[in-house]
Amino acid sequence: MSAKSGKPFSNKSLVIAHLGALLCVLMWAISFVSTKMLLNEEMQPVEIYIYRFTLAYLLIVLVKRERWLCSTWMDEGLMLLCGLLAGSIYFLAENFALTYTLTSNVSLLTSTSPLITAMIIGFWYRSERPGKGMIAGSLVAFIGVGCVIFNSSFALEINPLGDMLAILASFSWAFYSIILRKLSARYSVWFLTRKTFFYGVITALPFLLVETPRFTFIEAVTNRVVLSNVVFLGLGASLVAYLLWGETVKKLGAVKANNYMYLQPIFTMAVSVLFLHEALTFVGCLGCAMILLGLWLGDYLTRRYSTSTK
Repeated sequence: MSAKSGKPFSNKSLVIAHLGALLCVLMWAISFVSTKMLLNEEMQPVEIYIYRFTLAYLLIVLVKRERWLCSTWMDEGLMLLCGLLAGSIYFLAENFALTYTLTSNVSLLTSTSPLITAMIIGFWYRSERPGKGMIAGSLVAFIGVGCVIFNSSFALEINPLGDMLAILASFSWAFYSIILRKLSARYSVWFLTRKTFFYGVITALPFLLVETPRFTFIEAVTNRVVLSNVVFLGLGASLVAYLLWGETVKKLGAVKANNYMYLQPIFTMAVSVLFLHEALTFVGCLGCAMILLGLWLGDYLTRRYSTSTK
């Protein structure tokens, strides 16, 4: 249902929203490989984040000109919160977590955002309170996520600091999706995305005082690997993906949209097999099947319960 008009979305519009969610998750999965390539070029985590979000912000300003401030200072504060949650807090927590614990730990813990979103939103919006079918499907999909993440190894090393940072990133994205749902009723997706990028960059700048950038602007644009990956991260994984995600949350709701995040390990595994030549095991294939089963099960049980109660 449209937040602005109160009218239901057409079937075609909903199909486009689902496809948009898939494309977002695909680009975010590829962004792991792209970010890894930049780290191999000795770029700093904060440096990578600021380059990609600054590029995305400049592009959106050039393409779409809208007003600069929100209607109220309360909304402006919520925009600042979106920049913190979906920008500096999420990406910096995730990147720094990788320096303290295993990648498998970080991937597993950040993939809990759909479950966290479902739990939090149940307290805020009665209309999107998750039912037993959605919870059951989410749990099956989450088990599948664990199988995919431990595709190559079942070793799990626990480092409290790294794991806490990964959990922080997961909570950050969940709260962002909920606030985004609230703001999307009053502002366009373009406006919301531009403000998120702006405040995301501003709130990350203080970290440069601690972490010295590796590349100057001239060095970055003349390095083919750095330039190509920063352009993808800024244009694709940031600008296009965030615009699509804003529309997806508006049309599908925060809970259903975030369930697509369970597909990210599948896409990441596929990209790793194709480009990093990592092994594909039975456990990985089983995990992919369980993720797809969980997504289908949640939707099927929800629709069946809704039909039976009419």
